[in-house]
Amino acid sequence: MKRFAFALVLLALTVSTAWAAPGRDTAAGEARIGVLMRNVTEAFLADYVAHVNRMAAERGVTVNVQNAMNAPDTQLTQLQTLINQGFRYFIIIPVVSELSDQMNQMIHAVGGAAAYSNIAPTTSSLLIGPNFFYASSPELVGGRYQGQLIADFFDANPGRAPGRNVNMLLILGELGHPAQVHRETGLMEGLRDRGYNVNIIARATANWSPDQANELMNAWIASFAGQFNVVAAQNDGMALGAVQSMIHNGMVTPTPVAGIRLTVPVFGIDATAAAIASMRANELYATVLQDSAGQSRVAFDLMYQIATGTFQLGNVAGGISPATTPITEAPVNDARIVRQSYLVPFVPVDRDSEFYRNHP
Repeated sequence: MKRFAFALVLLALTVSTAWAAPGRDTAAGEARIGVLMRNVTEAFLADYVAHVNRMAAERGVTVNVQNAMNAPDTQLTQLQTLINQGFRYFIIIPVVSELSDQMNQMIHAVGGAAAYSNIAPTTSSLLIGPNFFYASSPELVGGRYQGQLIADFFDANPGRAPGRNVNMLLILGELGHPAQVHRETGLMEGLRDRGYNVNIIARATANWSPDQANELMNAWIASFAGQFNVVAAQNDGMALGAVQSMIHNGMVTPTPVAGIRLTVPVFGIDATAAAIASMRANELYATVLQDSAGQSRVAFDLMYQIATGTFQLGNVAGGISPATTPITEAPVNDARIVRQSYLVPFVPVDRDSEFYRNHP
């Protein structure tokens, strides 16, 4: 594992700071929560921060949001600065999973707590103490739902997948990112469970970026025109980048066919507002809700309960109960930290789904 700012970590573990007893914020009569974000440019992450800010305003909580701009050393420095300012309770979306070990050691040294969303912390970081939590959604399930949505499309339009062959362009997120790994595995499982043969025509990363996905799709259309019958992207931003490329390259019909204007369906994950708008325009075919509101609500409620001294093991947080049995995906595959894990469900979103019908 790469060592991030080792000297800073040693300093963090030895520096003299005011100790905060678990369950009691150091600010007189006021709960304070530090929010450490890997970035705030991705649509899901921006939505997550907006939900946290809204909940903080509703409950009279002071939050300090820090944007690491995808730099591990920056995130460690931001954490140390907040600790020096007296913050003890943290909501964290880490730049990389491995950073959680160092961050939790720093937080544990001052008697604090943290809840992680979106990018899973390591199992070893959660074992540092019972006040460290995973408040997120199992990525494998999100990928399976995407596969099922693709299968639903071809079940309804069998002529588009002769011989039940799915010829896919697959746009990946950041390589090695837990979501990239598990969503891909789940996607393939979801399609194969429904009896489809998956042929990957091309597979490459666009690093969660709409612009990179657009450029990638332009190149693929030039190279593989007529060879693919579906495009799957691991987040909505990249899916919408692919949609715009297809429109630009003339892959559209005068009127919607099979519910879309595009000649080949595109599927995303996240169910952002922009994705729902694209579905209403008959462009993006379907997506999977990764619930930024639900994840942030659980993480915020956990830290609020601890900061106000009301948390007990097994408490419901943000409407979600802790897990009771291990699952196949780390870190919740380890029985020792199952009760520190709060799993917010993914939800498939097509035009018949309740989320789509009720979304403005």
